[in-house]
Amino acid sequence: MPPLSRWYIKLAILYFIGAMIVGLLQAALHLSYLSPAYVHMLVVGWVTQMIFGVAYWMFPKFSPEKPRGDSPIAIATFILLNAGLLLRIIAEPLRAARPDVAPGWLLVVAGAAQALAGIGFALNTWPRVKVR
Repeated sequence: MPPLSRWYIKLAILYFIGAMIVGLLQAALHLSYLSPAYVHMLVVGWVTQMIFGVAYWMFPKFSPEKPRGDSPIAIATFILLNAGLLLRIIAEPLRAARPDVAPGWLLVVAGAAQALAGIGFALNTWPRVKVR
């Protein structure tokens, strides 16, 4: 398993555990402003991250020289996905609880980072999906 896949999968598991903790806190303490962070941790942190990691590992080889495509794009995708997610996990609840403290542009930056990660994943993975 390539190191980048291990990072994706390990972080996915950590996000899953974190989401379960946030969900428990949200339910026990009635903290509705944590709901967006909970959903993003599950959908982007757990599900998307797991898909990206397994796809990077298991999809057909691109070429003998570059078996998994363009490494800089793959690494940038990993960084953008996680930076955007972490920013969103912090900014969403803060914005909901104290709009004066967390400006809306933080969410725009987080969303843009996640969107760029999605584009990077598609660019790096698309050429690996080919007919034998």
